Amino acid sequence: MAESDAEWAEKAKRLLRAEMVKRGVTYDDLVAKLAAMGIEETAENLRNKVARGKFMAAFMLQCLRAIGVETLRLEDA
Repeated sequence: MAESDAEWAEKAKRLLRAEMVKRGVTYDDLVAKLAAMGIEETAENLRNKVARGKFMAAFMLQCLRAIGVETLRLEDA
């Protein structure tokens, strides 16, 4: 059976949060790391985006790069 958009959004949220937890990165840390890349966000805005799980692929890639992710295992999502 095909997965719904809501299921994919949940996977994206879990994947990003799991990578943050693995690295001990808080939302405040992520805000600072993104700012160093020239990307302005607030911790509250990040929390809301991640909680919804609905964000652009570019945003997810920026976050993953900011926290130092070099390899992803999609099986874990």
